[in-house]
Parts: sequence; C-alpha cells; structure tokens
Amino acid sequence: MSFHAHPDDEALLTAGTLARAAADGHRVVLVMATLGEAGLAASADREDGRLGERRLAELRDSARELGCARVEWLGYADSGMASDPSGAPGSFADAEVEEAAARLAAILDEEGADVLTVYDPAGGYGHPDHVQVHRVGTRAAGLAGTRVVLEATVDRRLLRRALALIARLPGIPSDFAPSRFAAAYSAPEALTHRVDVRRFARQKRAAMAAHATQAGADTGVRTLAVLLRLPRPVFRWALGHEWYVEHGRTPARPLLDDIFATLRDAPDRHG
Repeated sequence: MSFHAHPDDEALLTAGTLARAAADGHRVVLVMATLGEAGLAASADREDGRLGERRLAELRDSARELGCARVEWLGYADSGMASDPSGAPGSFADAEVEEAAARLAAILDEEGADVLTVYDPAGGYGHPDHVQVHRVGTRAAGLAGTRVVLEATVDRRLLRRALALIARLPGIPSDFAPSRFAAAYSAPEALTHRVDVRRFARQKRAAMAAHATQAGADTGVRTLAVLLRLPRPVFRWALGHEWYVEHGRTPARPLLDDIFATLRDAPDRHG
C-alpha cells in the first residue's frame, strides 16, 4: 500500500516502484489523504470548485497506468502550503493523528498489507500534508502491525546533481535551482533502498501525464510540466530510480533494490 497526500504525489515519488510491484504480481493499493483541491492549477480547472473531482479522476487514470488494484481517499481536505494555508474545515494537517491513523489502519487490515510507503519526517520539502503523511502512516502501520514501512524520499545529493544538469536545458524555471533543495529529502547515508525502475519509465511518465491539471497554470511553469518536457532518454536517466528509508533497517551498501527484501528474509513472523 502506498499512502500519499495529494493526487500526483504517487506519480512523482513512487510510480515506478508501484508499476514494478504490480508487474511482479503484487496487489498494489493507493491511498490519498486529500484530493488536492487547494493545489495550484489553471483558473479554468478551479473556477467551478470541482478541482478535487478532476484530480480524483486523474488519480484513477494514473493508478490504471501503474496497475494498481484499488484507490481510496481518507476524506480529508487539502491543507494548502504552510505559507498559504487553505483554512478548510477538516484539513489533513490539522487532523488528530490517532483518528486519521485509525482510518488508514482499517484499510491496511482489510488488505492484509505487508508493506506501506509513507514520506520522510520532513515530508520531503516540508509541505504540511506531507509531514502529516509521515506521522499518520507510521502510526497506522503500528496499529495494523504492518511489517515493512518505507519512507519514499529522494537522494538529496543526486537530486541536486540532476537539477544542475536539467537547469541547463532551455526554458527551465529558477524553481529548479539546486540550492533550493539543500536540506530537502534525505541524505544519501540515510537511504536503505535504491529501486531501479528504468524498465517502467513509460508507465511512470504516463502516470505523470494523467495529472493534467497539475501541468498547467495561469502563470509560471509547473514541475510536472517541466518533467514531462524532458526528452525520453533524459527522463529515464533522471527518474529511473526511486529511493526509500526502511524503518528498523540499518543502512548498508550496496543499497537494496527490492522493497520486499525484509519479507523474503523472514517470510512469516506469525507462522
């Protein structure tokens, strides 16, 4: 099961891993805390108040591309950015962790999930809903007895290196400056997994493309739009690996390429 804050987060951080797991015969379930209705989008997608509905439809299209068997929404409102909070009643960032974790744990129990992906403690780049995904997801795994918890993250050093190269391409906005990510995501020494998803670059790109509302804006250039403009060989190089920190596992080298390694090492602790 892969737990995320907003539709399109799954495409950016975990899409290749999910496609690979589904291709290997695993049942893959996507759970969203919110519908991302406070997210940036072109005014044409926002003015009728149905952005959340559009993003849910896009999420289902993304899940189909990745081979996911089920999509669920926990029912919370998008909290908005820390600098521009939505103020919506029922925002995810303001939810009681125990209550939200119980909702997620119920799905983990129903599915009998062995692996759950969340985010790192800082939520990657600090979005309040992403930080809450870490808190709620970690607690839910404890309630449900989920055996493997993986923080979906990025190798900070490689991210900054890739951005330095991408920044040389024409039309790349200043938001992609490597200096902006000096403290984002995870230091390389903290990582436990580097999952090779190059064979699933097509599915990952299709999942990103499904989130059309997040590729457009009235002003500026969106991250998703920039990534989708990358030539396919560059896309495969830049986004061909996904990184995780597994709870309870001591980082070692080489990094693991198998998110199910712990389960294979100890197939069934309960007999």
